[in-house]
Amino acid sequence: MEPIEIGLIVSGGMLVLVVLGMRVAFAAGLAGLVGLIWIFWAKFDYDPGRFGKAVTVAVKTAGQVPHSKISSQALSLIPTFILIGYLAYYAGLTKALFEAAKRWLAWVPGGLAVSTVFATAGFAAVSGASVATSAVFARIAIPEMLKIGYDKRFAAGVVAAGGTLASLIPPSAILVIYAIIVEQDVGKLLLAGFIPGAFSAVIYGLLIIGMALMIKGFGPPVSGFTWRERFVSLPPALPILFVVVTIIFFVYNPFGGDAWGTPTEGGAIGAFVVFLMALYRGMRWAELKDALLETAKLSVMIFTIIWGVLIYVRFLGFADLPGAFSDWITSLTMSPMLILVCILLAYAVLGMFMDAIGMLLLTLPVVYPAVMALNGGEAVSAVDSTFGMSGPMCAIWFGILVVKMAEFCLITPPIGLNCFVVAGVRDDLSVQDVFKGVTPFFIADAITIALLVSFPAIVLWLPSQV
Repeated sequence: MEPIEIGLIVSGGMLVLVVLGMRVAFAAGLAGLVGLIWIFWAKFDYDPGRFGKAVTVAVKTAGQVPHSKISSQALSLIPTFILIGYLAYYAGLTKALFEAAKRWLAWVPGGLAVSTVFATAGFAAVSGASVATSAVFARIAIPEMLKIGYDKRFAAGVVAAGGTLASLIPPSAILVIYAIIVEQDVGKLLLAGFIPGAFSAVIYGLLIIGMALMIKGFGPPVSGFTWRERFVSLPPALPILFVVVTIIFFVYNPFGGDAWGTPTEGGAIGAFVVFLMALYRGMRWAELKDALLETAKLSVMIFTIIWGVLIYVRFLGFADLPGAFSDWITSLTMSPMLILVCILLAYAVLGMFMDAIGMLLLTLPVVYPAVMALNGGEAVSAVDSTFGMSGPMCAIWFGILVVKMAEFCLITPPIGLNCFVVAGVRDDLSVQDVFKGVTPFFIADAITIALLVSFPAIVLWLPSQV
């Protein structure tokens, strides 16, 4: 049996395990190990006497993967970004941010829901985790919306959908993972997420306003805030902006010349700045302990997924499945843009059964080379390319598109993680309630993705300036 055939059989088996409920990390790791044993035993012509040798070589090959990849400095960004978010919560920055958004935006139709969206977008700028964002605002925003008569399902949907913005708006753990997998500049990818992330928030806000205008009593505006009250609410929320500016200035020297440091160092400094703010605002040892424990739990979960999937990715390399898929994609007679759209639709379907990080880790080693080949290769110039952009710019554009699809998957049934988190925080909500509440946001995400595909400049303008 050819290696490619082995690759297809093992990959199919892994997907079956995932659909049956096995965690992605364990399904991928098991499939990768079995696949490596199969590949090496096939090289020994299935000699029963050499099966033990095949197992030994496969185990050694798989065992080298976690340390060699996880020791990458870029991955240290993930725990620092997550820590920033939890420290910001315990420092009270989230409440201040929500209060400021409420006083400035609650007067529009559906204003409190719109305020929640933009508050989550602001918090996303200091939190690299969608799950943390959803959990925080489920406690803060949902009670406020219920007080003035919002349907509890829609209120939960607003928080779950708003939490997904943390996937795009830097600092973003998923963008870091994408950059490491495809070996692209982490800093440029983080920078590229700003405008699409803000753009997504605006689309969400417009959707809510439109629904409030069409449905009587849907989302009553909240008025009565004076201009003085609005301006007074800004200083407590400004530390969010300060942290973002600190990280960006450190990674991209705004005064010209070399950067002041790496993205990893920028993330560490951001975490230290938020830590000082939390101490200033009276954070106690118990709260610091909770922040560190929550950061450790989420980081371990992410790293475990990476370990398991990287073993599977190593197997894919031996099976040459990425190369075969790339050749097949480029041989199709369909329009390259239509092929890209089909790939994105496949992500939407796959995201119904897998978590966002696991989905990207499993698919990108195969899909990314195919997309780059469609554009003309990683070294192609903008003039000679299919999509009108150079290889590095195509990598950034496609990265934002797949991360946006990962956002979409965080709220799609049956395993939309953000929906489970919101339901877990609120005893009065079932998971089914939250899934019903996020349904309108599928339309907003579809519009956003269509615009990002049609107008790549939305993604590429900012990173092209550095």
